[in-house]
Amino acid sequence: MQNFKAHLNDEAATAALGTAMAAALAPGLTIYLHGDLGTGKTALTRAMLHAAGHAGNVKSPTYTLAEPYSVVIAGRPVEVIHFDLYRMGSPEEFLDAGFREYFNADTICIIEWPEKGEPVLPPPDINAYLQVSGTGRDVELQGLSDQGIQCLDRLKFAPNL
Repeated sequence: MQNFKAHLNDEAATAALGTAMAAALAPGLTIYLHGDLGTGKTALTRAMLHAAGHAGNVKSPTYTLAEPYSVVIAGRPVEVIHFDLYRMGSPEEFLDAGFREYFNADTICIIEWPEKGEPVLPPPDINAYLQVSGTGRDVELQGLSDQGIQCLDRLKFAPNL
C-alpha cells in the first residue's frame, strides 16, 4: 500500500491537489472519497475534472447519483463518472441503476459516500480520506492496488507553497 498525507490550508490547496491528481490519473481507476459533509470531496473532484479539461459546471450528483464527464487523460479521451451515493437507500439501487457497467478499464470512477454502496461496489484503487482540520483539511490517499499505487507514485504535489 502506498500512502500520501498532507494538510491543506485552504480551498486553493484542495484545488491544487485535485489538479496534481488529474495529472496522475489513468483510465480504469476507482477512487473512493471518504469524509463528512463539507470536507471537500466535491471540491477535490471538481478540481480534478477541470484540470483534466472539463470546462463546464461540476456539482455533486446528490440527486442523480451519477454524473458523467468526458475529459482527456494522458492525451486520450476518457469518461469520468462522479458518483455521490449519499441519498442512495440501499446497495441494490446501485445495481438496479446499472452502475457496475461503468467500472471498466476505460473509465475512471470517483465515488463519494462509498460506504452506502457496500458490499456491491467494486473495490477501490485509491481511498481518499478528507477531514476538516482548523481552517483547512487533512487528506490521506491510500493506494490499494497496483494501479492505485502507480497513480500515487506519479503524484507530484507540494501542499501550501
